[in-house]
Amino acid sequence: MFDGLVLGVDPGIASTGVAAVRGASGRPRVEWAVTVRTPSGQDEAARLRSIHTAIADAIREWSPASVAIERLAWGRNVVSAMSVARASGVILLAAAQAGLPVTEYPPTEVKLGITGSGSAGKDQVRRALARLLGVTGTPVEPDAADAVAVAVCHLHQSPLRALVARS
Repeated sequence: MFDGLVLGVDPGIASTGVAAVRGASGRPRVEWAVTVRTPSGQDEAARLRSIHTAIADAIREWSPASVAIERLAWGRNVVSAMSVARASGVILLAAAQAGLPVTEYPPTEVKLGITGSGSAGKDQVRRALARLLGVTGTPVEPDAADAVAVAVCHLHQSPLRALVARS
């Protein structure tokens, strides 16, 4: 694990979890976590602008070394998946505008890395972050906790991915 600050993001159009997590000597620490909510009556373009602004503001405030985002898992609801894909796009854009590297993680990899089970529920992930991994400051709110999980997964996985990329 590296000791840098990671901005973890759990994308969504209605709610996006965002967390600044520092890898501190093997024990990640949540510096900040929030759920960005967009009004359901607002048109999608305005909602996406709000998400982009929130991510760009978080990047400016926390100066992360990288961004980790949960990759969209395509399900049966294609309309919902398209909205999440668009939200992911504006998050990727904000990171690119800041010149930050981005790593995407599928939900099963995040859950597996945090709980040991790729099918764990949101509450299991939150409990594992707090109890098993000792992550200080884990939020109770599910989307913010998922953003923390994505960041912690990145803190653990990025050194391994770097080694594989070099070989």
